[in-house]
Amino acid sequence: MKVFIKNKIVSIGGSSIVTNEQGDEVFKIEGKVLSPRKKKLMYDKDGNLIYIIRNRFFNMFAHKVHIFDAEKNRLATIKKNKFSFNLKYQIENCVDEMELQGQWFKGESLIMKNGEQVGVIKKEFSIFADSYTLEADEKDIPFLTALCIAFDNLIDEKNKD
Repeated sequence: MKVFIKNKIVSIGGSSIVTNEQGDEVFKIEGKVLSPRKKKLMYDKDGNLIYIIRNRFFNMFAHKVHIFDAEKNRLATIKKNKFSFNLKYQIENCVDEMELQGQWFKGESLIMKNGEQVGVIKKEFSIFADSYTLEADEKDIPFLTALCIAFDNLIDEKNKD
């Protein structure tokens, strides 16, 4: 399955919309206004909260973004050491062993789970707002979409430094 994640051009809190190949809304991401942690809430198409994504408050040596379920249980943490030169991002506190492997010149990142590729995030060219394409099995799309939003938060925080 393929979904398209587009940050809204006019959004104070960093909201996004996720659509499928037919253009139907699959998820809605609402950013919180004036949030130092860049907190985002991810809702399914019926308006049910499914994930909470937020940056770690203090990111001096290692940038981290956390993913929580609707009950505020931490499901994963994406981390990139500030002094690391590779394009691998660790995913910690996750049930499975996961990582993001970036391919800088291709503008894509592979999502690895237990040593096997389970998805691909491609950054689309856009002048005004970040836009991504995510390809994965349909059953994995909700969590991997939250992972993509968290990855975008991490890159934005890292680029801010």
